[in-house]
Amino acid sequence: MTKDQLLLEEISEKLSELLYINGIIATELIKITENTATIRRGEEFLDKTSCISEHYELNKNIINILKKYTKKPGNLTGLEKHVLKHIE
Repeated sequence: MTKDQLLLEEISEKLSELLYINGIIATELIKITENTATIRRGEEFLDKTSCISEHYELNKNIINILKKYTKKPGNLTGLEKHVLKHIE
């Protein structure tokens, strides 16, 4: 491998890791939003809105983006289970 190829591989790996970290942040922020709404307006509020199902879909989309661009999709199993079980 040339020096440029090694550099591109290193950059690609770092971008993949940053994407993973941002995916974690994004999914946890969605959960924080739900928790804040529950604290502020009560459990009944979330039952009356479509927020839970919409947040579930957003989380699924985030996981799918991570699967598409990560170099090690197997590393997403724990995150996927953690994030998508929040509404079960």
